[in-house]
Amino acid sequence: MSARVAVVTGAARGIGAAVVHELAREGWRVVAVDVCRDDPAVDYPLGTLEELTAVADPYDGDVTPLVADVRDAGRLREAVAVAQERYGGLDAAVAAAAVIAGGTPLWETPEKTWDVLHDVDVRGVYHLACAAVPAMLARPAPRSGRFVAVASVAAHRGLFGLAAYGAAKHAVVGLVRGLAADLRGTGVTAVAVSPGSTRTSMLDATARLYGLDSTAHFTSRQLHDRLLEPEEIARAIAWLCSPNAGAVAGSVLRADGGFTV
Repeated sequence: MSARVAVVTGAARGIGAAVVHELAREGWRVVAVDVCRDDPAVDYPLGTLEELTAVADPYDGDVTPLVADVRDAGRLREAVAVAQERYGGLDAAVAAAAVIAGGTPLWETPEKTWDVLHDVDVRGVYHLACAAVPAMLARPAPRSGRFVAVASVAAHRGLFGLAAYGAAKHAVVGLVRGLAADLRGTGVTAVAVSPGSTRTSMLDATARLYGLDSTAHFTSRQLHDRLLEPEEIARAIAWLCSPNAGAVAGSVLRADGGFTV
């Protein structure tokens, strides 16, 4: 059997990078996508080209780094085209690109905050689906294509100061459920994963939004009494990308350490 092929966004660091590593170690070929530049509407540094290149370097051509903004539908179509041309097709797409912003009540949230959250965290998922699903449907039947979007516990709980972020992540869950229905009978599935507090740069930024000196505060919400590691979320996503996860469609896997119990 030829290697399975994936496109992963938000791949320079955090959960996205961990997904690339997990898939590559399992023998996948991956196009690893990240914007690799900061955004004036986001108050923390985003992933860099150096970080994205470092994710791809260990895999001797089986991981291709590609700089693209998920808000640019054309660039994501190009990422899918690279997967098809270089690796022969597409079997999975993982929408891990996201930003966090907020820290104020909704009525004090600037429109630029609302806009960047919905443009990156929702529109970016939509753009990846529009680019990747036709490529997965182009595989011959019986298919086992997988579309996996990273949501958040904020899609299931109201979080102080993060109403706009929560609205975006609720939208991701709704998008996935609708997409799963659209894919009925094709062999391609759509699912979401909602991580809990995970040791990432985004969680560091969340702590700063709350005026906290560290992320230690967030451990109290999880039954594990610790932060989750990106690799733990990546292992769940890698399983969802596999043919073994064929029974899971339109669902949300809460890989949250018990945050939402």
